[in-house]
Amino acid sequence: QVQLVESGGGLVQTGGSLRLSCAASGRTFSSLTMGWFRQAPGKEREFVAVISRSSSTTNYAGSVKGRFTISRDNAKNTVYLQMNSLKPEDTAVYYCNAYTQSGSYWGQGTQVTVSS
Repeated sequence: QVQLVESGGGLVQTGGSLRLSCAASGRTFSSLTMGWFRQAPGKEREFVAVISRSSSTTNYAGSVKGRFTISRDNAKNTVYLQMNSLKPEDTAVYYCNAYTQSGSYWGQGTQVTVSS
């Protein structure tokens, strides 16, 4: 089992920045591929970003590429999502995800609201 706790969401104006954090426990953090997803009201959950176990590889959804940065600190068992140049369409609940060969785990989500 992997437990994930997100934090850092909130209300921000268009063009602003937020940094989300996700603290993991229950498994060796460096063995986990970590990602961020989001779900806007009335829409399906969608992929945002992913980072490999050693941070050597990252991948982003086209809609956030160049604005968002995913990173991780294996010593702190934490993955981050730095979000810059936020837009109203970034408004959603953001979920942290941990992937292993034995399963996929989700946090409870943190709300991000971008006002126009």
